[in-house]
Amino acid sequence: MTSNIKRAVTLTLLAGAASSVLAAKAPVTDLSTATSSSATVASVASAHAATNETDIQRLERLLQNRNRVQAQMQQQLDEMTQEISTLRGELERNSYNMDQMVQRQRELFIEIDKLRSQASVAAVAPAAKAAESTGKFSTNVDEQTAYQNAVDLILKKRDYAGAIAAFKQFQKDYPESTFAPNTHYWLGQLYFAKRQDSEAEASFKAVLAFKDSNKRADALVKLGDLAKRGNNATQAKQYYQQVVDEYPASSSAKVAKSNLK
Repeated sequence: MTSNIKRAVTLTLLAGAASSVLAAKAPVTDLSTATSSSATVASVASAHAATNETDIQRLERLLQNRNRVQAQMQQQLDEMTQEISTLRGELERNSYNMDQMVQRQRELFIEIDKLRSQASVAAVAPAAKAAESTGKFSTNVDEQTAYQNAVDLILKKRDYAGAIAAFKQFQKDYPESTFAPNTHYWLGQLYFAKRQDSEAEASFKAVLAFKDSNKRADALVKLGDLAKRGNNATQAKQYYQQVVDEYPASSSAKVAKSNLK
């Protein structure tokens, strides 16, 4: 009987414990809180993704800007290279033209010197006669020597300033010389080369006073060149036409005709 009583007490205690356990509240989860947390996590993830996308786009934009700047710089460099090439070409052409002008001037001086040598033989007698009649020459040899020395300053020494002084002095020492038209012509050539156009014009016009001078035709051509350089096309044409009319078979007429075209 005692054993039965113990068993009954034990069962009663177990039943009470079970009731207590069953009576305890089960944990409750707040569904709205969980949903909000999930949304927050998703938003953070989306913002992070958007941030990463913006950084990539910014990098691409920077690369595009750099490429565009490089392209512009390359284009400017190409244009500058082209301009330098063009300037170099113009410089080479100008240098070539200058060489041609110098060569033409040299050839002209040589041609004039040949004509001067041919004329000096015929000038000996008239010069001697003038010396006897006027007494203005020390000797005929001195006159020719002074003239040749002045010419040599051009052809041999290239001393153009010295040649100008020598020819002017020759004109003072021998005002009646048969070389007078030659000295005026030489001075015209020297002034023309130095671009002293007013002095060149006066010298070439002085040659025109000597109707029999073999320098007269070329002096007319030079006067035409001076008028042309001074933008006086009408006057230039008149001088060129005068050469053609008065000296149709001369080499000067050929030059004048080429300028009349």
